[in-house]
Amino acid sequence: MAVTKEFFGTTREGEQVDCYTITNKNGMRAEVITYGAILKSLYVPDKKGKAEDVVLGYDNLWMYFKNGSCFGATIGPVANRTKGGTYTVNGKKVQLPINDKKANNLHSDLNCGFHKRVWKAEAGKNCVVLSLKKKNGDMGHPGNMDVKVTYTLTDKNELKVSYLATTDKPTIINLTNHSYFNLSGPASPSVLDHSLTIHASRFTAVDKQSIPTGELPEVKGTPMDFTKPKKVGRDIEKSDFVQIKNVRGFDHNYCIDKWNGKKQLAAELSDPRSGRSMKVYTDLPGVQFYAGNFIANNTGKAGYPNQPRKGLCLETQYYPDAQNNPSFPQPLFTPDKPFESTTVFAFEW
Repeated sequence: MAVTKEFFGTTREGEQVDCYTITNKNGMRAEVITYGAILKSLYVPDKKGKAEDVVLGYDNLWMYFKNGSCFGATIGPVANRTKGGTYTVNGKKVQLPINDKKANNLHSDLNCGFHKRVWKAEAGKNCVVLSLKKKNGDMGHPGNMDVKVTYTLTDKNELKVSYLATTDKPTIINLTNHSYFNLSGPASPSVLDHSLTIHASRFTAVDKQSIPTGELPEVKGTPMDFTKPKKVGRDIEKSDFVQIKNVRGFDHNYCIDKWNGKKQLAAELSDPRSGRSMKVYTDLPGVQFYAGNFIANNTGKAGYPNQPRKGLCLETQYYPDAQNNPSFPQPLFTPDKPFESTTVFAFEW
């Protein structure tokens, strides 16, 4: 195992951004930058032993300053959507920026959320630990917070993403990683031929603004069903199904079956062309499957274009807008109860 560090660029404010590279004995390589605690690249061998980058992103730092799709980013303190940009903690109303559909909040703050900040970093034997501090009231969220995200690459071909966030006041915390996967590599134009399994028999239904309605319908008998391996593109255009019509494809939280707060298998993704496969394990109750419906057209890695449905996300998290739906598992954390979670992306080829 080895970890190296290289200069990657400088922000507009003059802050240095570094890139940490972690390699294992089997030819895997993870590259993490301190801007946004972003997983910049993840090289995984294919069935012939050729390693390619399986996550979307950019070759240059300046492209990440906009990064409207949040490629590879650590999202926080609250990922996903908050209805009306508000929630209540201890009887006090919290107001977040309105930055989505002119009515709601998305990812806490699109301009200064955790994915837009330079994190401190420290290398370990086979990992990099990134940390930052958030002040009370920053982005509207209560509590001074200390946040750590650790990327670990093992010789078992696992990329582990571990989170620890402490707070001095009761607050909502829902951290996630926003990587887009394409197991065929950067030259592949879409993930529609990838086979996906999600171990969830229910999902959070959403309205036309992608806000959960509070209903948890069964996937059985609907285009939302991924309980058995299914091509991503098979039902993605079924716009006569209201849930697909609402978000122009798949962008839904799936409620992981038999969740008990311990690590379990949430999803499986495979690409028959390259022979690569990935399993996603989490201790959180949900996984947001986003099929990249609105990826912006721009130049990605090695000059290949980024475009809609070139990659997909499997974001482990609490259900979106759980803070406004008391029946959902609650992401409320206190000085005596820190946010702790680990997601594992395990690869085979």
